[in-house]
Amino acid sequence: MTEPSGAARDPQVVSRFVEHFAAQLVEAGMARMPARVFGALLASDTGVLTSAELGERLRISPAAVSGAVRYLAQQHMVSREREPGSRRERYRVHGDQWYEALTNREAVIRRWEDALREGVTSLGEDTPAGRRLAETLAFFEFVEKEVEAMMGRWRVYREERFGRG
Repeated sequence: MTEPSGAARDPQVVSRFVEHFAAQLVEAGMARMPARVFGALLASDTGVLTSAELGERLRISPAAVSGAVRYLAQQHMVSREREPGSRRERYRVHGDQWYEALTNREAVIRRWEDALREGVTSLGEDTPAGRRLAETLAFFEFVEKEVEAMMGRWRVYREERFGRG
């Protein structure tokens, strides 16, 4: 599967971008291999690559691709799909992957809030630990509301800037 492209690119320049962007993701806490696979998909004109293409571009094994894609799919950063008329899978990054990843984090934050509420009740609101947990809970409740409002503003901004996607 050769990617159509509006302009020929130097593969070394693309590779440097992928590795640099992946390094930034690693610095932020993502594992190295998923970061590289995500960077390669982002740098792909179609946003779709097969396991073989990812392995070739990144010089990694099929097992490394599989593990990275599994992680990225769990984080809602890529999706798996079948190549039409084939049993081969290909992996797609979407324009809204950041939105999806952040939205997925909201569910995690809600679980943390539930655990913190239980902690405040268990430890007592009037204890130093209970007050610390209550403040942490208030922070996450604040963040959740702000993210929800921000995502609404993002949808409007995105449509204004890029049109319906």
